[in-house]
Amino acid sequence: MTAPVRAALYLRVSTGRQADNDLSIPDQRRQAESYCKGRGWEIVADYVEPGVSATDDRRPEFQRMIDAATTKPSAFDVIIVHSFSRFFRDQFQLEFYVRRLAKSGVRLISITQELGDDAMSNMIRQIMALFDEYQSKENAKHTLRAMKENARQGFWNGALPPIGYRIVAAEQRGHKTKKALEIDPIQAETVRLIFRLALQGDGSSGTMGVKSIAKHLNAAGIRTRDGGRWGVGAVHKVLTRTSYIGRHRFNTQSWKTHERKSEAEIVEMAVPPIIDTAEFEAVQALLKARNPAFTAPRIVSGPTLLTGICFCAACGKAMTLRTGKSGRYRYYTCSTKARQGETGCKGRTVPMEKLDSLVADHLER
Repeated sequence: MTAPVRAALYLRVSTGRQADNDLSIPDQRRQAESYCKGRGWEIVADYVEPGVSATDDRRPEFQRMIDAATTKPSAFDVIIVHSFSRFFRDQFQLEFYVRRLAKSGVRLISITQELGDDAMSNMIRQIMALFDEYQSKENAKHTLRAMKENARQGFWNGALPPIGYRIVAAEQRGHKTKKALEIDPIQAETVRLIFRLALQGDGSSGTMGVKSIAKHLNAAGIRTRDGGRWGVGAVHKVLTRTSYIGRHRFNTQSWKTHERKSEAEIVEMAVPPIIDTAEFEAVQALLKARNPAFTAPRIVSGPTLLTGICFCAACGKAMTLRTGKSGRYRYYTCSTKARQGETGCKGRTVPMEKLDSLVADHLER
């Protein structure tokens, strides 16, 4: 007697709106189960991916399914999807994974786009995938256009707001509730304190740099919004964010590649200011004068001998390069200590030349 075909279900929606319509997870499951039952196939696994885009393969359940399919022996014989767009909305990636699965003897089957294994079927699948990819890019373009207009009108698009603000309902338009930002009184005090420390110091010294501010906040027990410790990056972001003078910048970088977008693509939306414009500009002048560029430890091809291979004995984090006296002195220091001061880690700071020589001499011997 021939063993039944073993099937795995892959069920995905990318948005809440789809979950409310005919592409919901339960509906995909019902149709897939009916499809397998009609053919006498046995469902041995299912992989559910709610609220995840199919434009790339950075999907936990998707990768778990591919691992199960390509590990010998394969855990199943076929993967069932509602449509090829549930599997991928990128024609190249779809074909790449179809061929990878085929090498392990696993077929991808769409219950709404049934195709064979012949050359004509492969060509039709590729054409379908091209249309899916085009539609996905068009949808993304129209969505971004709507979000930019929403921001121009002063409404919030749903991301986590900058520290010092909270999201509130602003206006009802039909079934949609428009959101806006208002000042969070408690968090706003932290923002004002950071600017005050940058301009005036803590009373025992003059103006403070980002590292000193982070150290002061951590020593005072003032935490970030999520309860974490302050680092120089977080402090620098607060001090340079135009949101605090009432000009929040939307669409500054690509969500996918994180590349910075041109000024023509960025939209400024009005928000309640927390900091006076003159105070903000004075801080920018101080930051420029101090030139507080800090470089995170590079894991590969760093500019220094021990970058990526030298670690702090106290906390285990990478040692990173720091300079003093306008670059005349160079040191290796614990990256945690560099971001948070001694309250984060009491690890050592070692002159670069000294540590480089010690390591080089040891290797030579």
